[in-house]
Parts: sequence; C-alpha cells; structure tokens
Amino acid sequence: MIEAAAAAAMAACSSIPLPFTTKASPRQRSRVSRPCRVRLPASPFRQSRSPLAACSPASGLRPRASVSASAAPSKDYEFTDGNGEVELRLDIQKLGIESSKDVFVDVDDTSLLIRAKSDGTLRTLLNVQTLFDRIKSSETIWFIDEDQLVVNLKKVEQELKWPDIDESWESLTAGITQLLTGISVHIVGDSTDINEAVAKEIAEGIGYLPVCTSELLESATEKSIDTWVASEGEDSVADAESVVLESLSSHVRTVVATLGGKQGAASRFDRWQYLHSGFTVWLSVSDASDEATAREEARRSVSSGSVAYAKADVVVKLGGWDPEYTRAVAQGCLVALKQLTLADKKLAGKKSLYIRLGCRGDWPNIEPPGWDPDSDAPPTNV
Repeated sequence: MIEAAAAAAMAACSSIPLPFTTKASPRQRSRVSRPCRVRLPASPFRQSRSPLAACSPASGLRPRASVSASAAPSKDYEFTDGNGEVELRLDIQKLGIESSKDVFVDVDDTSLLIRAKSDGTLRTLLNVQTLFDRIKSSETIWFIDEDQLVVNLKKVEQELKWPDIDESWESLTAGITQLLTGISVHIVGDSTDINEAVAKEIAEGIGYLPVCTSELLESATEKSIDTWVASEGEDSVADAESVVLESLSSHVRTVVATLGGKQGAASRFDRWQYLHSGFTVWLSVSDASDEATAREEARRSVSSGSVAYAKADVVVKLGGWDPEYTRAVAQGCLVALKQLTLADKKLAGKKSLYIRLGCRGDWPNIEPPGWDPDSDAPPTNV
C-alpha cells in the first residue's frame, strides 16, 4: 500500500492511494437499477453557480491544530528537465564563493539541501523538503561553472516530466495531467459541501471542468436536494444521481463532486458502476489525533470494507475542515493521485478501457468485449 501526505497544512491528515486489486471481487459487481430517469439539461456541464460560492463549509468541523507547511523554495534558480535527469543552476557570483570546498549539497531520494559558506557564514541557498518525485541520490553530480553552481539529479521515473524541482501546488497542477491522461476525477465523501469545494479547487488547478451532481439534479428538477429527500426519500435521490453519473461517465477532463450522506450514490455499494470510470477520491473527516493514527484508521476502513466509500482509489483523511484549508486538501489529493498512477502506470489505460466498454460494472477485473453483465454466465476474469 502506497502512502503520501494528504495536506501539508492539516493535522491528522493522510492520503492512501489504493491499488485497484483491493476492490471487491467481480462476483460483487454493482449494477445500477433505474426506477426513474432524470431529464438532464442539454449540456450536463451547464452550471448556474460556482460550487465553492454555493456551498458553505460543514459547520462544526474545524482542524484541531495546524502544521506549518514548508515554504516553497525561492525561484532564484534556473531549472531544466532533460532526458532522465533534472538540472539546477544557482547564481553564486555575489556570494564570493571561490572554492567548491565552500559548497555543501545534502541530498536523499526525496529532498535536497544546498548550503554555502560565505564570509564565514554558512548560508542556505536552497532547501527542498519534498522533491517533485524521487531521484537516484547516489548519482547526484554538482560542480561550479563560472558564476553558477550546477546540480544534476537523476530521476527514478525517467519519463515523468518535472514542471519544477519541488512538489508544490503549482508543480503538481502542472504535472498531474500527464498521469491522469484525461481521465476524470470523482470526489466522494459524507459532506457535499467539502466535496464541492475541493473538486472546484482541483478543477481550477489542473484545467479540468468542475461538475457538481447536486447542481445538475436541482437544475433538472427545479427543487433542492433537501426538499427532494423530504418528499421522495433518500433512495430516490441516490437513484437519480446514479443516472447523472452514467451520463457523465463518458466525459473526460472533469472533476465531479458527488452528493454526500445517505442520499448520495457513492454511499451505496451497488451504485459504483459509473464512479469507477474516473479516479475516485474519498474525503473522510477523521477523529484521529495525529497523522499516523489517521493513516491506520484509513487502512482499517479500507480493509474492513464496511462503507461503500472504501471502493475509492484514494482515501484522504482530514483532521477537520475549514475553507482556508481547501487548497491544502486538494494538494493532498493530487499527491496521492500522482503516487497511485506512478505505482501502476497501466491504471489510467485500464480506466479508459472500462469506459470504452461501457462501464459494465466489471471493475477491476474487466471482462472481454461482448460480455453481458445481465447474463448468468460466470465471470472469466476472477
């Protein structure tokens, strides 16, 4: 199981990308029943309001404490990404460094610290606590080229393009699309408000289209979700959202915020057929007091399979909620998705195949073309 920090500024917060092999067996495939059909707007992406502006954060959810995020390195350097390596060039002319003995480069597989002795003082030139991706630290080369300090780092994932040296919000949003390859992202969890706020932040960052199923449903029925639940019940809303998710499943480059709570399709084990068409992120508010406990709580939730959200590709544990932490949570989602897709480079292609075959409910063990989910024939890819 792969682990990553979920949100740099959130306490008790962790994210765990889950390989698709942990999903339910093909004999437990979900099938969407359709007791009703919702008439959608002509364009399923027409939005009457911004998801963030329309939603206030869930009341009573506050982070217990905050952890200071490491500052992004200052951009007083030249950065290039070459074939299998990245290079940094720092101007050291003004520091009066005359010998390489005055330069100290400390590096491991995920971090980089560059210091130099100038006028008898040891100065930090660059401190990157989290590199954009892993490097082969033992193959690091550095030298002084006239007035520049040159540091050459060998990438582990040679085909991965680094937008910058650090794993910042800017570099993640610029670099994650090469891994998602257009596959949409679905945000699930108990809070509709949180789902929509984080989905909008991610969509704006990576250039995808933000979509809220609540807005589509309310626009189609001309009544609020609360009114709908009160008049027709949670099952009716969940069924209708399943129809919306089916409509969205063939679209690419969207970040879909789903309904939270029992009225949401994602809370139902038999409503995941079309959610599997995208990378799913479960946002879960945790009662854990520290990050290690939150990680363990997430693992227990997934292994027990006691909630339908455990079907998600990634689970992000939040130590509370406040709108000012929206970007931090969104960044944690991107970190986890990056690690997930790097760990399984065929996953995006498998999602694409699942979509092309019609999202038949056979995730993750995709059956051959022509397989009928309604037939009594036993599955072949067990």
